Amino acid sequence: MKPYITGAVKLTIRIVILIALSGTVGLCEINAAPYDNDNTEKDFDPGSFIFDHIADSYEWHVFSFRGDHYSIPLPIILYCSESGLHFFMSNRFDHGYSTYKGFKIESEGPNKGNIVKVDEKGEALKDERLPLDISITKNVLAMFFSVMIILAIFITIGNRYRKKPVGVPRGFQSFFEPLILFVIDEIAKPAIGEKKHERFLPYILTLFFFIWINNMLGLIPLFPMGANVTGNISVTMGLALTSLIAVNFSGNKKYWGHIFNPPGIPGFLKFPIPLMQVIEVVGIFTKPFVLMIRLFANITAGHIITMGFFSLIFIFGERSPYFGFGISGISVLFGIFITFLEFLVALIQAYVFTLLTSLFIGAAVSDDH
Repeated sequence: MKPYITGAVKLTIRIVILIALSGTVGLCEINAAPYDNDNTEKDFDPGSFIFDHIADSYEWHVFSFRGDHYSIPLPIILYCSESGLHFFMSNRFDHGYSTYKGFKIESEGPNKGNIVKVDEKGEALKDERLPLDISITKNVLAMFFSVMIILAIFITIGNRYRKKPVGVPRGFQSFFEPLILFVIDEIAKPAIGEKKHERFLPYILTLFFFIWINNMLGLIPLFPMGANVTGNISVTMGLALTSLIAVNFSGNKKYWGHIFNPPGIPGFLKFPIPLMQVIEVVGIFTKPFVLMIRLFANITAGHIITMGFFSLIFIFGERSPYFGFGISGISVLFGIFITFLEFLVALIQAYVFTLLTSLFIGAAVSDDH
């Protein structure tokens, strides 16, 4: 069994990089966390507090101390057809308060949170196309970090399998081998089939571990973890697109025959008006769309609920310090409970996404009716 795993592990290492790039491309057109440029003291806004936490950003906030916020600046990479390529660090924007090289982070309007061109007065230029934004944002950096972890794990495991293919598992190998076997024996084989599942194992393993590890890292609020990678619709869209490609490029003649000439359907539903064909073609795209929304919604909901409990402390604290102190214990307890629940959800969502993708692939390559 162990030599059988080795080939899947080697190919998984290659696909990890490709699938991460697909999510990174989706993040190029980013809707980053907006900055509030108004320095006046305001009441606590739970909506902004929560969505600033789950949104992407051009810098990585590490901690706050006595009203001062300490963040790690990230590279801003912009391209304009008129002025070419621009590269600078995000601290040039001074947390969104300043303009630099004719750009700023918009704080209002339809382009809120995006980098826009500005005039000499610092006002956003109207009717101007947004610059091509390929910046290394918080989620992109977190994705690179997770890919490094995955590669380190699988390269280590692969090397040990090559040296001792039948030896006793050690270290990472002893922890991850049961997970790899679980994906093979409980997901890939039953869904795709005993004979055809092997060539899809690298992709299936990549999906499972990429989603699961990013879900887990998003629950640890310490740099360089804590980013909401799998709760970003662009990342889940990239994952769904790879599943769409894997399913439809693997489809055999029977798969496409069932789409364009569904068997067992009355002829008047297929010809001359191709009603059933239209439904089947729409189904090709709705399946990955559902995968995208399910993962995005479940991971984002967990973050929103947790931050909602913490927001209660500040909401009640504005009315009275005693109210804030009294509710803090309850909020923290519920927040810890939801966090532990999210650890379970992180694994379940990786399993569900991988299982459904495997089922779709199995239906596309099956020789049975």
